[in-house]
Amino acid sequence: MPDIKEFAQRLLDAEPPEGYDEIESYPVYGGNIFAGIKILEKGFDHYYYVIEPVLDGYEEKRDEIIRRLEFVLPSFEEKKDRTKLLIETFDRIVDSMKIKIEDDYYYYALLYYALRETILYGPITPLMKDRLIEDISCNGYNKPIYIFHRNYQNIRTNIVFSDDELDSFVIKLAQMSGKHISIAEPLLDASLPDGSRIQITLAKEVTDHGSTFTIRKFRDDPVTPIDLIAWGTFSIEQMAYLWLCIENKKSLIFAGGTASGKTTSMNAVSIFIPKASKIVTIEDTREIMLPHENWIPAVTRESGKSIDMYDLLRAALRQRPEYILVGEVRGKEALTLFQAMSTGHTTYSTLHADSVNGVIHRLENPPINVPRAMIEALDIISIQSQVFIGKKRVRRNMEIAEIIGVDPHTKIMRTTTVFAWDSSKDAHVMVGSSKALEEIRTLRSWSRKELERELKTREKILQYMLDSNIRDFKEVARIIQTYQINPEKVVIELGVQE
Repeated sequence: MPDIKEFAQRLLDAEPPEGYDEIESYPVYGGNIFAGIKILEKGFDHYYYVIEPVLDGYEEKRDEIIRRLEFVLPSFEEKKDRTKLLIETFDRIVDSMKIKIEDDYYYYALLYYALRETILYGPITPLMKDRLIEDISCNGYNKPIYIFHRNYQNIRTNIVFSDDELDSFVIKLAQMSGKHISIAEPLLDASLPDGSRIQITLAKEVTDHGSTFTIRKFRDDPVTPIDLIAWGTFSIEQMAYLWLCIENKKSLIFAGGTASGKTTSMNAVSIFIPKASKIVTIEDTREIMLPHENWIPAVTRESGKSIDMYDLLRAALRQRPEYILVGEVRGKEALTLFQAMSTGHTTYSTLHADSVNGVIHRLENPPINVPRAMIEALDIISIQSQVFIGKKRVRRNMEIAEIIGVDPHTKIMRTTTVFAWDSSKDAHVMVGSSKALEEIRTLRSWSRKELERELKTREKILQYMLDSNIRDFKEVARIIQTYQINPEKVVIELGVQE
């Protein structure tokens, strides 16, 4: 087999465009997919430069290989390992065509385009395979695609679609999602095969600059509580508090603005749900990933007889779940969610709001209209935001607050802030007492000293995983779930006893 590292290096040896300075370069590997990426700078502007293999006369052979692959592609539809099958077929086609490949570089170049144009994402394949990219935005015909890069934020790329290319491409993306888009129905929300969320518009029906698409990428490896601590989104003390509260069935809403990390945090802390608990998740598009086996993931449907979140939530209540996770509450489903909360189901959800008062205001007013007395069933509100630390944009938990109840005299909803973010020190500080922890202490018949010891033990376990760089989703879940069943074993195994 040719050497893939040499191939990657030849891509990265390419000279950047004139006038640009290179800041960083790296290859993109995704199974068998490979391209070169250079982060360039001109003045104060960053530029994401994708380097794809040059074929140097192999273009006609590439087109013929792709044509033959597309002919056999339908037979791979139900197969699990489509990539492996396609590569085997690619090798057979190359042999049957008696293509003389003089240099290993061209083997990988042909393979790259064969996979790119059949089972992958066409010209945006390198963007989809770059793990440092969170969002991909195409704003119309002949406009450069923009990305949100974890290290450089919003950057322009060198990928541009012409009118016809873009129209064809968004139709292909819709088909990959198992959906239909047309001039009659030019708007589409869907999920790509890898789980990424996509919003598409077709032609100039609703967007003046032509077809558009926005992809919010799905992580292959779900974020864990240890990731959130390492990134500074939460502190170890906050995470130990959430661990104890979630394990003891306290309901929680994550609130914040767009791309503040609400769903990511909800997914990460859901790892604290006891292993055998029955869980139902309800979403518009699949984002939540859990390590639990006793889990029913439900997704809304728009085609045919539409099934919305309200329908799924009503069905979920008949399935007797202990925990219900709803991707985002926006309308009448919120009332049913709070009714479930009031009858003993533990629920987690996300909401667009930038403060604790904002959460309560949104819940109480149209179109959600949850009665104030019912909001008392909610235990915890977590507020998240994107903030700047120097020039770097980061996500931080701004506040964790608890619902105390309705004041009998003023009828105002009383809340208390347990943790707050200190912007001057970039630190999370415990600023108030916790009603939830006090209720857990009473329920578990612990003394205050025993409660403090339990929190400290969990903090030590989280600190151990952080120090040991244990970030793998399954390994983090294993440690947490083992602690729930046999805490002494984990304490001894990790050496975190007092």
